[in-house]
Amino acid sequence: MKKSYIILGVVIVIILAIILFFVGKYNNLVTLEENVDNKYADIDVQLERRADLIPNLVNTVKGYMSHEENIIEQITTARENLVNAKGIEEKATANSELSKALNNLMVIVENYPDLKASANFINLQDELAGTENRISTARRDYNNAVKEYNATIKKIPTNIIASMSGFEEKVYFEAEEAKTEVPNVNFNN
Repeated sequence: MKKSYIILGVVIVIILAIILFFVGKYNNLVTLEENVDNKYADIDVQLERRADLIPNLVNTVKGYMSHEENIIEQITTARENLVNAKGIEEKATANSELSKALNNLMVIVENYPDLKASANFINLQDELAGTENRISTARRDYNNAVKEYNATIKKIPTNIIASMSGFEEKVYFEAEEAKTEVPNVNFNN
């Protein structure tokens, strides 16, 4: 009878150890997934900040360059696309479109020395430059979190728990090829 209690006790301890192992791995996956979601939210905040700066920049520029309507329309459309984008892939594409439109604006602004000297424009370009840096940092942090999460759900034995629990691979926030340059917002030439 003592022997059966010992065997039963060992079996219960083994079962509890296995359960605790799986619970620990599952909780780690939840933590990693929440970290990815948090980093994604950080990107959203910075993209929203950038989108909020654009109308002020456009209005400042409009007063100086009324015949440059095409670039203003490109920026406005790209901003709308960014604000309305859903999911990381759409946001990355919209962000690239907006970067290209802003680059085009900065090239045109070179022809307007009064605009480059405007205090309002200088403040806006400083804020935009800071926001571009924040976006870059948020994108890097998000991609690092995705890398850690994706690597974890692919490792044995966590991959078994991940597939049983519905954890799926996350998508990186990637800039399109040839659009990886941050807009040049230096007007101190």
